[in-house]
Amino acid sequence: MTVGVVLVSHSATVAESVAHMAAGLNGGGAKVPVAAAGGTPDGGLGTDAEKITAAAHSVDRGDGVAVIADLGSAVLTVKTLLADEDELPPRTRLVDAPFVEGAVAAVVTASTGADLDAVVAAAQEAYTFRKG
Repeated sequence: MTVGVVLVSHSATVAESVAHMAAGLNGGGAKVPVAAAGGTPDGGLGTDAEKITAAAHSVDRGDGVAVIADLGSAVLTVKTLLADEDELPPRTRLVDAPFVEGAVAAVVTASTGADLDAVVAAAQEAYTFRKG
C-alpha cells in the first residue's frame, strides 16, 4: 500500500523544498511518491490546476492521494478540481493540515504502509504539535 502526497504552494521553490525535506525525513521507511505543484506555468507566484492534476496523477499508485495546500487560492483550486470528478485520481483528498509539518507527517506515515485515512489523520494531527 502506497499513498501518494502532493504539495501545492503558490511558490514552486517552496513546494519543491518541502517535498524534498519531507522525503528526506522519511526515516528509512518505504519510498513515498511525493510531487510538488507550485507556482504558475511562467514561473510566477500562484497556483495552476494543470500542475496540480499532473502531480496527483504522477503519485497515484491506486491507494489514494493526499493533497496539502499552503494558502487560500491553492485550497480553492484543489477544491474545484475535486468537484470535477474527472480531474484528479480516485481517492484524492484535500488535507486540512499545516503545510510543512503536515507534509512531513503525511510522508512519514505513508512510508509505513498506512492507508489514506491514517495518512490524512497524521497530517491533520500536526496542528497539535506545540513549539513552545
